[in-house]
Amino acid sequence: MTEIASRTEAFSLVADGVAAGLVAPWRLYLARGCRYLSLSVGERSEWDAWRIHLGCPDLTIRVYEAEGVVRRSSVAEIVQSGCRIAIELIEDVDTGDLCMLLDEPEVTP
Repeated sequence: MTEIASRTEAFSLVADGVAAGLVAPWRLYLARGCRYLSLSVGERSEWDAWRIHLGCPDLTIRVYEAEGVVRRSSVAEIVQSGCRIAIELIEDVDTGDLCMLLDEPEVTP
């Protein structure tokens, strides 16, 4: 991959992913100086596809409460040619999901 030194190269990175069949991100943020590129997607399958396409080894998952809603933020990151690239997915979490996380799984021999 070439160095991400210009806006054109950063947008080409996204265009290449879309040309490869990935869903276009619903939000794109490119910091001045092309040192940070953030892509926001709407579904877990899109997040998985983008992180696999870009080869993102670093994953961060946060769960937090905002305005009475529990949300999960999943972020996959990679640094390529001095540019930090992040793919982010924000999901509302149902309280039923939380209860499921608290239950101890049954272990069958």
